[in-house]
Amino acid sequence: MARGVRGVRGVRGRWCGALLLAGVLVGGASGCGTGAEPTGGGTATGTSRTASPATPASGTAAPGTATSGPASPPPGGPATAGTGTAEPRPGAVLVEVVVNGGLAGVRNQLVIHYDGSWTSRSGRKPPRTGRLTPAEAAELRAALEDPAYARVPERPTGGPVADGFQYFVTYRHRLVVAGDGERPPALRRVFAVLPDGGPPTTP
Repeated sequence: MARGVRGVRGVRGRWCGALLLAGVLVGGASGCGTGAEPTGGGTATGTSRTASPATPASGTAAPGTATSGPASPPPGGPATAGTGTAEPRPGAVLVEVVVNGGLAGVRNQLVIHYDGSWTSRSGRKPPRTGRLTPAEAAELRAALEDPAYARVPERPTGGPVADGFQYFVTYRHRLVVAGDGERPPALRRVFAVLPDGGPPTTP
């Protein structure tokens, strides 16, 4: 009977030795101990399960990922400004005429706006105001836009006149200076439409 027990223990020892060798080769742990039955399988100690990152919802970028730039503006956005010359505001200055000189040394001014309104200043007197009729305003603009007016000399061509008057006409940043008796036809056409024929020559 004792021999039979030793035989069983010998077989069992060889079986456990084989399992131990196999466990060492694969890096696992053996469940055999001295005189103990092998334990059941389970999760190895020291290992953990790593959860897979959740897939972001549609349209939501995952943290750490680059996002696209701002959405393109919808078609039919604000209209861009045209490239043509814009019509001046009605209150903008159309033409300015200044006269100076004479025995008293006057310096008077007449300013006309695109809407036809005008202001005349003479010395210390209160300014006078008025408005051209639509026809007069149109005639004045036509005279100033006449190509012949663009060819009017910008400086007097004759000699200075003692105690004479000089007229300074500014239209679209172009200054024309003319003395008494030095008005070419294109310039006379402009003065013919000015209120009272231009700024007063009296103090």
